[in-house]
Amino acid sequence: MIGVIGGTGFYEFLNDAREVVIETPYGDPSAPLTVGSVAGAEVAFVPRHGRDHQFPPHLVPYRANIWALKEAGVDRIISPTAAGSLVREYEPGHLVVSDQLVDRTWGRPSTFYEGPGTVHVSFADPYCPELRPLAVASGRAAGATVHERGTMVVVQGPRFSTRAESKWFAGLGWEVIGMTQAPEAVLARELEICFVNIAVITDYDVGVEGDIPPVSHAAVIERFRATLGTLKDAVRTMIPRAAGTPRACECATALVAAGG
Repeated sequence: MIGVIGGTGFYEFLNDAREVVIETPYGDPSAPLTVGSVAGAEVAFVPRHGRDHQFPPHLVPYRANIWALKEAGVDRIISPTAAGSLVREYEPGHLVVSDQLVDRTWGRPSTFYEGPGTVHVSFADPYCPELRPLAVASGRAAGATVHERGTMVVVQGPRFSTRAESKWFAGLGWEVIGMTQAPEAVLARELEICFVNIAVITDYDVGVEGDIPPVSHAAVIERFRATLGTLKDAVRTMIPRAAGTPRACECATALVAAGG
């Protein structure tokens, strides 16, 4: 089964959709799962911020969301997000298939393994090496300009960065900035779920060189909605391709060498 974590606009492309309520040791997920199919592939969808967008980035129930998807039978997750660009070449409207992340969040429960055993999963490559090429190809098939790599710096939110913070991130060579990939990606790895991010560039962050106006939430939403059709086409194309690919990546055996 393929999992999709995204916004409410993804409900509509599921066929034979039904609601599935799953209890987790970490409380309720953002919403009950919606399970259906795309091109014959079974899909479970959860809206990251809730059906009414009631969970800000630092309060998303990340552990409950990932646990519920695993319980439903998901072994691959596609995680679309809105993101800001830290480099001129990654323009608003482009898609980025992230290959690295930097976690600048704090206070978010970020592991399923809190003792008494200790588990240390490898996270050198946060995104699945099998899913990333599929995401790139699917985005281009949907007509998008797609960047094959990008380091996602994940900030706490819900505020946007200061100019100094943003300039610092850009100066370190990072390309995109968002608020939700941590701890989402590592939690998936801890449950041996393949995970891939497709970031929609909604704006230039204020640290990009030049006369960049401060970003607003309204502008982010407007750009994301303008690109949503292309993003949905990319995800719709990717789902059956991912479902038909045998898992031979390290994500599938992440716990083997993790201790515990």
